[in-house]
Amino acid sequence: MQTILKMNNLLKVAAIFSLISIYSCKSSYSAPKTQTDYNASLNSTSDSASTSDSSSILNSTSISTSTSISTSRASAIKSVGKDDRAQFLAAIPASAPNRQLLVESWESYRRRFIQIDGRVIDYEASDRSTSEGQAYAMLRAVLINDPATFAVTLNWGENNLQRLQDGKPVDSLWAWKWGRRADGSWGSIDENFASDGDIDAITALILASRRWNRPDYLKIAKTKLEDLWKFSTVVGSEGKRYLLPGPKAAFVKDSSTFYLNPSYFAPYAFRLFAQVDPERDWLSLVDSSYEVLKDSRQISSVNLPSDWVILDSTTGKYEPVPSDSPLSSAYSFDAFRVWWRIALDASWFNSSQARSYLETSTQHLIKLWREQSSIPARINLEGKALVNYEATSQYAMLYAASKLIEPELAEELLKKKLLPRYQQEVWDDNQAYYTQNLAWLGLLSPESVSSELLQSN
Repeated sequence: MQTILKMNNLLKVAAIFSLISIYSCKSSYSAPKTQTDYNASLNSTSDSASTSDSSSILNSTSISTSTSISTSRASAIKSVGKDDRAQFLAAIPASAPNRQLLVESWESYRRRFIQIDGRVIDYEASDRSTSEGQAYAMLRAVLINDPATFAVTLNWGENNLQRLQDGKPVDSLWAWKWGRRADGSWGSIDENFASDGDIDAITALILASRRWNRPDYLKIAKTKLEDLWKFSTVVGSEGKRYLLPGPKAAFVKDSSTFYLNPSYFAPYAFRLFAQVDPERDWLSLVDSSYEVLKDSRQISSVNLPSDWVILDSTTGKYEPVPSDSPLSSAYSFDAFRVWWRIALDASWFNSSQARSYLETSTQHLIKLWREQSSIPARINLEGKALVNYEATSQYAMLYAASKLIEPELAEELLKKKLLPRYQQEVWDDNQAYYTQNLAWLGLLSPESVSSELLQSN
């Protein structure tokens, strides 16, 4: 029996370490370059993405079943036509700030990062693709009213990220990582899922079903919701249900101890899920998300969210992950997304919990900005800088929150950090996949999403 228990523990540890790379990889996206480096990088491939004619696939919703790939930017989606650009502009209210920039940067992102078959490429990580990347593209496509790009990115994910066991589907969630295998072939590298990617994809599917009157998209969303609830939520010792970052085998240490990632909590998404899937109590995840967000920040002396926390659901106490863990309880590249996700809940659903959280949790960052006009990209639990560089992605996420609680700060972040870092249609450099997505999502005004898309019929 002891041997069996030891083997089970070893298997659990192996599962945890299999998924750890999901959450530590983002920190490699945003280490700064000098301005000379930026310009050289921008000029090196600024026009190379638009050499392939993609008009046929962009005017259809055909499903790509090929898993072969080309890592050349020449296979990326070509520039859109004038009619498409007018359609994108019309999706953003004329009064919304940065309207032209958002359209231009979306067109650029399509050319640089999305293959003609819908695969989103992360050039900073060995040309891999991830469920997160596919979901970001889907979300951006529906927000800017680009049904063709939505269709191809969804189809690529459904055809290539399906989780399989013995050649058969395990569920409808997406394997998080796809790329070049050790034998040189291309395909799924890690069959585990990451719930943030699935949450963003499901959110995009619900919005798309309403925007374009596509009941088939809603059907896919409902199927994924059933599996997300089954495989990525857990009930604690007091009966509260929590969102896990991935499979229970990896993130449930024992019956009452959970590894949690605050940046995955998306209350606005859970409210949408409740509208279309009344069989499951998605609103309970709204409550537990805010509970974790508020209570877990107490491990930080400056009340900042952490990339990772550990919850003992029996005592309700939180603690940082061990210092020897590959995960981190610092405020860093994962935690940035908390500001954007909570700002959406405040804007879309007028959540008083959201606004209160933003007002009380951003104070240290506001203090740093007032003192030095900069904020380090990584901050420890004592509020001290861990690095001497900044992150455009952080400023974009903080911009989304600041528009609600500190409008003057938002304007300063935009003029001093976000706009200067945008050159030749990209932020930072033309391989910065993560930065492009967070910058765009942070700058898009929540009011660009009509109330009709946020309410069930």
